[in-house]
Amino acid sequence: MSKNKKIVIALGGNALGNTPEEQLELVKKAAKSIVSLINEGYEVVVTHGNGPQIGMINMALEYSHDKEDTPEVPFAECGAMSQGYIGYHLQQAIQHELYQKKITKSCITVVTQVLVDRKDKAFLNPTKPIGNFYTKKEALKLSKENGWVMKEDAGRGFRRVVASPNPVKIIEKNVIKDLLNKGHIVIAAGGGGIPVIQKWNNLYGVDAVIDKDKTSARLAIDIKADVFLILTAIEQVCLGFNTNHEKKLDEMTIKEAEQYLASDEFKEGSMKPKVISCVEFVKKTKKVAIITSLEKALPALKGKTGTWIV
Repeated sequence: MSKNKKIVIALGGNALGNTPEEQLELVKKAAKSIVSLINEGYEVVVTHGNGPQIGMINMALEYSHDKEDTPEVPFAECGAMSQGYIGYHLQQAIQHELYQKKITKSCITVVTQVLVDRKDKAFLNPTKPIGNFYTKKEALKLSKENGWVMKEDAGRGFRRVVASPNPVKIIEKNVIKDLLNKGHIVIAAGGGGIPVIQKWNNLYGVDAVIDKDKTSARLAIDIKADVFLILTAIEQVCLGFNTNHEKKLDEMTIKEAEQYLASDEFKEGSMKPKVISCVEFVKKTKKVAIITSLEKALPALKGKTGTWIV
């Protein structure tokens, strides 16, 4: 694969950890992998998850609101906070690694909004759990007071659930493209982006969580990326994962991937959304998508490992 290609790198949650302290250490590892690609001449946009981080922010603010006379903070604002602080850690780590490699580039985080359709069917059936666990009595009270949808979560108590609509448009896509074209490294669309709906000419944040891989694919399509690279915990996609019949895949065509998805080969909340997102990117762009581990990013781009979706 030649140099000076645009690449969207979607970092999995394993690259960030669960606490600010753990994240500070883990982003150093992520930065080494990202900068190794920059060193090869790739123009890079980085996306990332934010599950533990937005949960931490949301729970801290909920606790503060319950215990003190402090304002309630909407979930969309929690997403913006998480984008800022994860981006700050990634910027520091990437900038340090660039300095070590004597690469004169800058890195910037774009707090990113993502348009969703307010008529998306996901809003009729919220499924994404967020925030604290509550008793049934507490859940009924919160549902009545705030209009929240509360569901039991695996016998551990009740949690608020929000919709997970599909991304329609990356609001800041032109800014991201401009920064990339000027040679900057861009961190964007963290946690799937801040979900917004449009009313007339105005945007409004909504309580929802967009799948980060779907948003990353949407961004890769919008900026005309040459490669969509998902970095996760495993080196290759497997059939029969964690069974005696496990088989690693070097390559999947779109047709093969769709057959595996139709037969529920991949699990929801794990590999399924990643494969769906890769198929969407390859269909729309006729370019290549790759799934591999953080450590194997460069070898995978050189065709030595990973799973290529073509």
